[in-house]
Amino acid sequence: MNLNPAKFKPAHFDWSFDDGVATIRLNRPERKNPLTFESYAELRDTFRELVYVKSVKAVVLAPNEGNFSSGGDVHEIIGPLVEMDMTGLLEFTRMTGDLVKAMRHCPQPIIAAVDGISAGAGAILPMAADLRIATPAARTYFLFNRVGLAGCDMGACAILPRIIGQGRAAELLFTGRAMSADEGLAWGYFNRVVDESKLLEAAAELASELAAGPNFANAMTKNQLNVEWDMSLDTAIEAEAQAQAICMQTGDFERAYRAFVDKESPEFEGN
Repeated sequence: MNLNPAKFKPAHFDWSFDDGVATIRLNRPERKNPLTFESYAELRDTFRELVYVKSVKAVVLAPNEGNFSSGGDVHEIIGPLVEMDMTGLLEFTRMTGDLVKAMRHCPQPIIAAVDGISAGAGAILPMAADLRIATPAARTYFLFNRVGLAGCDMGACAILPRIIGQGRAAELLFTGRAMSADEGLAWGYFNRVVDESKLLEAAAELASELAAGPNFANAMTKNQLNVEWDMSLDTAIEAEAQAQAICMQTGDFERAYRAFVDKESPEFEGN
């Protein structure tokens, strides 16, 4: 894939691009925007490619007609999985996990704008994002156990406890019950909850703010948030010292200093 964000036309989801911000929507609203084998793979490949697309500075995952995503399509994914052998099943589960890896490894901040149903793999996508905004109608279900599966899907047992805590994550993963928008906000899962009419505006404003910021430094922050999970404190402090020294060599660091001296707002260029 050679992704030109202004001309990119994916086959299995909607894409728009404006002023450094890419917006992605799953595009089957009549079925609450389920994921398919093809949309999983195309999303994975897209986020992998974004590593090399500097013109995309932030990404918004948006709902479509009142819902975010109902997760894996029952007929197009669940049914075929029942018939697969172990080799095929492992190929599928590794592919879905690779989507989360691609989201975490792409340098751009990802903002999930969640409305309505966000269930199963459709809850994993916001979980794997960097920031989450919801409407009061958002209902998040990590419902894998309801279909006879473990809650340890696509990194949920690693990521969700780090966001909301071990006990709360365990409750959601063991029961599959809905997490309301208010619970998500109180637990730190959602950064904010806004009226449905303001959701896309709030996500776009945040994405634009991040896109106008020091993109190299933002990418470094995202990288350190990822890699410091399993570091000792001493190792993490050293890693951050090296990361910050690298950022101090960028033009953006000097631009910010010059703007401060001149009592102006800095204009970052991402280098």
